[in-house]
Amino acid sequence: MEARYKILDIDLEGIEDIRRFREKLLSRPDKGSAGKTGTWRLYKPILYIDKCTRCGLCWLYCPDNVISWRQREIPEIDMEFCKGCGICGDVCPVDAIEMVLEGE
Repeated sequence: MEARYKILDIDLEGIEDIRRFREKLLSRPDKGSAGKTGTWRLYKPILYIDKCTRCGLCWLYCPDNVISWRQREIPEIDMEFCKGCGICGDVCPVDAIEMVLEGE
């Protein structure tokens, strides 16, 4: 009897799925579409690299598209456009992003 399902390499298939999702299905705002932050931000995100699992959830949920991320790399936050909303810190499963008062 022939197998009905193809055995998948989860790692490779997962990467391709993310790529397709990101390129075709995900609607993202242009970086800085709401303008530069200026001096009005109250909180800023601090990324603890040693805690980061490189899952990409912060990138996925950032409403201003200021987090750049590639598969298995550390995300980078563009502080020039970050509004300090804290969504990235809320969705991080390992608390690798902490929101601190601006100026600390």
